[in-house]
Amino acid sequence: MFAPVDTRVPSEVEGQVHSIYRRLFPKGERAFVPRAFDWATACFTGRHPGYQAIDARYHDFEHTLQGTLCLARLLHGRHAAGAKPVMTQPMFELALLSVLFHDSGYLKQRGDDEGTGAKYTPTHVARGAAFAREFLGKQGYDEIALVSVTNMIYCTGVNAELETIPFQSELERVLGFAVATADLLGHMAARDYVDKLPVLHLELVEASRHGGAQGARFTNYNRAEDLMRGTAEFWTSYVLPKINDDFQKLYLFLNDPYPDGPNQYLERIHENLERLRRKLGA
Repeated sequence: MFAPVDTRVPSEVEGQVHSIYRRLFPKGERAFVPRAFDWATACFTGRHPGYQAIDARYHDFEHTLQGTLCLARLLHGRHAAGAKPVMTQPMFELALLSVLFHDSGYLKQRGDDEGTGAKYTPTHVARGAAFAREFLGKQGYDEIALVSVTNMIYCTGVNAELETIPFQSELERVLGFAVATADLLGHMAARDYVDKLPVLHLELVEASRHGGAQGARFTNYNRAEDLMRGTAEFWTSYVLPKINDDFQKLYLFLNDPYPDGPNQYLERIHENLERLRRKLGA
């Protein structure tokens, strides 16, 4: 079983990720994980020039940290299982940066005072990829690395056309699928997932109001209760096919022990769905 981590506390997530990084790459740069978390924390808390702190209430910084922790655990499990292609230190680092910045598209620039970052839901993947490319380019990352991060972030799009993403290697593709898997499982397994669904509904309403033609697809749920009642169907009809088929069952590397042990993330998701069923009186 995974050690308990409070994803509301960035330092706790950083500590767990740093521990995994050191186990995977004992000779790796000790400063990398703290530096990556410092960068992301600064961007999401309003300390990046020209940008406000994140104000999307569902896709907040904790949401990013939940996915980040899940990714590190998944990649640790994959590495321990001896999966091919073998993960390298540089590609692990790029995957970590990708998940830390994948929702930076919800950030608003200073002076953008209308609504919250949720209004960018229809375009947040492209905005996040562009933000990460610009930010990391200024930190000295080369074009090959920037393309890798961009490709991995694009894997997280709800309607991502994975076959059109120009992956530079099979390992990059696998890590992009791992980032997307962790993004889905990290928040659905969260302790407060059920409680935050009404907040997600408000984000979708705002997205539909500000998103023009792109926002029209976020109008399926008129009430928070509609979204809540549709969550089980979202799991069975969207998430499961995604993680099983599109993302090649990478979530199995979260099984402890691999390959037949229990999967704490799936267990928590099922607990959340059962809690939701009871809450709705279904």
